[in-house]
Parts: sequence; C-alpha cells; structure tokens
Amino acid sequence: MAVIFESLIKSNPVGRWYIELRDTSEEDRVEFCLDMDEYAQKIEDMGAEYGGDIEVHWKADENVTQQQLNEVRIEIARWEQQMQEDTDGEMKF
Repeated sequence: MAVIFESLIKSNPVGRWYIELRDTSEEDRVEFCLDMDEYAQKIEDMGAEYGGDIEVHWKADENVTQQQLNEVRIEIARWEQQMQEDTDGEMKF
C-alpha cells in the first residue's frame, strides 16, 4: 500500500506561493518548498524512503489566489516537460 504525501499550496504574507509537503505516515514530518525544483527534490528524497511507493494528494489553502494556482500549474507542467526530455534523452535497450 502506497504512502500518502499531502501537497498543500499555501500563500505567505507577501503573496508568494509555496508548497507544504507532509508525509502522512509520520505526524511531524513536514517540508516547505519554495519552488517546483525544491519540491521535486524533496518528494524524490522522501519517496525513496518508501521505495518510491507513494501517492500524492494536492490541496490548496483558502487564501491561495487563482493566479497563484495557475503559477503552480505552469511550474508543474515545466517540471514534467523537463522530466520527459530527460527521459527521452536516455539510451533505451
């Protein structure tokens, strides 16, 4: 059974978004990610502890604006495209 990670998009007092990444199997394990690169690295590191058998649930805080959600979506799409390009560049046997 996969471990569930919660990814909560939040807004700081100056209006910048960040992601609170919580390992639901460990009550006190929370990481804060200021951009998608940091998020990707932390989720990879945390997921490795479970052999990559994780499930990610996304949520957004009430005070997160539509513009901030769009920025996060753009960052996720950029990151996914980069991962696809990296995978396509590998030699396959």
